[in-house]
Amino acid sequence: MSEVRKGYVRPLDLKHGRVDMTHGSGGRAMAQLIEELFARHLGNDYLAQGNDGAVMPALPGRLVMATDAHVVSPLFFPGGDIGCLSVHGTINDLAVMGATPLYLAASFILEEGFALADLARIVESMAAAARDAGVPVVTGDTKVVEQGKGDGVFITTTGVGVVRDGEDFSGDRARPGDRIIVSGSIGDHGMAIMAQRESLGFAAPIESDTAALHGLVAAMRGSGARIRVLRDPTRGGVATTLNEIARQSGVGMMLQERELPVNPEVAAACEFLGLDPLYVANEGKLLAIVAPDDAEALLAAMRAHPLGRRAAIIGSVHEDPQHFVQMTTGFGGRRIVDWLTGEQLPRIC
Repeated sequence: MSEVRKGYVRPLDLKHGRVDMTHGSGGRAMAQLIEELFARHLGNDYLAQGNDGAVMPALPGRLVMATDAHVVSPLFFPGGDIGCLSVHGTINDLAVMGATPLYLAASFILEEGFALADLARIVESMAAAARDAGVPVVTGDTKVVEQGKGDGVFITTTGVGVVRDGEDFSGDRARPGDRIIVSGSIGDHGMAIMAQRESLGFAAPIESDTAALHGLVAAMRGSGARIRVLRDPTRGGVATTLNEIARQSGVGMMLQERELPVNPEVAAACEFLGLDPLYVANEGKLLAIVAPDDAEALLAAMRAHPLGRRAAIIGSVHEDPQHFVQMTTGFGGRRIVDWLTGEQLPRIC
């Protein structure tokens, strides 16, 4: 890279430049892209090792690994973008396993012709999210595909964390009598994407809830409550996530519609579009299933954290050989809350 700095290659034109095939060729242009954009914003001691991988110290506890591909459309949306979303999504997958997130790896697939200014904006957002979460990106990869064979940028992030011995938040641990808690309002992310995608001008703006949840999970673990299961209800929303848990644990569930926290603007948008907030994706919320005697203590701990201020007990677990998730409606009736069928909102995360 010394030759780049000496002037043999012009600095990247981050204002008007675009990705071309040489940026993925493995040569000088690719090295320049990595140094002047990725390393500039994501740089840390591990990334600076400059090898095909990063060597990290061994830590006590059990290792947890999660990976997630992000293909959201549009790339920028109210409340976030694909950059911060790729960090938050993988951190949250680790957090709901009870793990302390430690490191991230990132893989970028760029389409030829993609604006470098937009790429820089995404990387800056990603760097800020990783920095705020205290979870660095320690290694990565970049590929470029021909114009028309991608969609701007796809990002895959892989995370590594550690979970303490004795903690297990597996989806097969829900028991009859347990309470179901959601950490806040549902459907915000999916409706923010849809409103942006379809240029829907609602009176009240809808913003994505994308956020890293490991701090909230740490506060929940510190409450001493007997937490059985943690999950982040992303694609498929709360309904699909609870159906997954019910099947894994061999139980049924009963939700209370009156207790579901839904922002008025999200409820209105869902009604306008014929959608059910229970099936709309979230990126900064979690579901917790907790022993009944500990539900109030856990709820208090969640509400004391900024990301859990609107936490609510929304239902309970019961015996059911059919493993149905049901809901008592606001009118006192009951309905089945089934699995999501089809793809309600494609390209949501």
